[in-house]
Amino acid sequence: MVTTIQLNENVKKELDKFNSGKETYEQIILNLMDIAEENKRKQEELLIEGYKEMAEESLKIAKEFEAIENLDEWEWNENGDK
Repeated sequence: MVTTIQLNENVKKELDKFNSGKETYEQIILNLMDIAEENKRKQEELLIEGYKEMAEESLKIAKEFEAIENLDEWEWNENGDK
C-alpha cells in the first residue's frame, strides 16, 4: 500500500540535498533511516566498550582495596613505612 505524505517546500529542498541522482524521496528517506540506525548501533557499541573499561577499572580499584583491607597485618614504623 502506498501512502502519500505532504512535505513543506523547505523539507523537500533539504531532502534534495541528499539526492545523489534520480532517487525518489522514499529512497532518500530510507537511506537516511539506514544511516540513523547504523549510528545508533555504533553509539551502543561505544557505550558498551566504555562501560566495560569502567568495570575493569573498578575491579582494579576493588582489588587494591582488598589487598589493604586487613590492616592488622601491617606493621608501622616511625616513618609510616611497612
